[in-house]
Amino acid sequence: MPFCGKPLRLTDLCRKIALSMKCPYCGFGQDRVVDSRESKEADSIRRRRECERCNRRFTTYERIDEIPYMVVKKDGRRERFDRQKVLSGLLRACEKRPVPSSKLEAIVDAVETYLVDAPERERSTREIGELIMNHLKGLDTVAYIRFASVYRDFKDVREFKEELEELLDSHRPVKTKK
Repeated sequence: MPFCGKPLRLTDLCRKIALSMKCPYCGFGQDRVVDSRESKEADSIRRRRECERCNRRFTTYERIDEIPYMVVKKDGRRERFDRQKVLSGLLRACEKRPVPSSKLEAIVDAVETYLVDAPERERSTREIGELIMNHLKGLDTVAYIRFASVYRDFKDVREFKEELEELLDSHRPVKTKK
């Protein structure tokens, strides 16, 4: 939101935010920053401020407010997105297959991007699983079948056979009449 009808530069925005900090002692809305230090973990900034009315000093901390990306499980539970969990599932599906790790990393990146693009910051495991299977289908059919068998939780051999037949039909060349 621009102040005074003009677009703000980042430094101007920081000054406006700093001016809106209220002194905890007298409630005055203007202060000056005396000292700033980044935390050891680089996840927050500690600022020493001095009120321009009462001249008392106080400390504020600035942190990034992270809302985690969530995955909605089949039973309705919500769980934090775990990039490593997706990668380990792909590694199991691609075990002893000629699939480069860079391709697996690209699939995980695609899943993460898909999750980040969600307006509600969450996606269902069904959506994520389908996305992974679409990537695997074009990459390695054996890895695709391995992943699908775990993901789709085939109840019997018939379901497994139907999936194989569907896969084979999609890979058969189309015969044309001469």
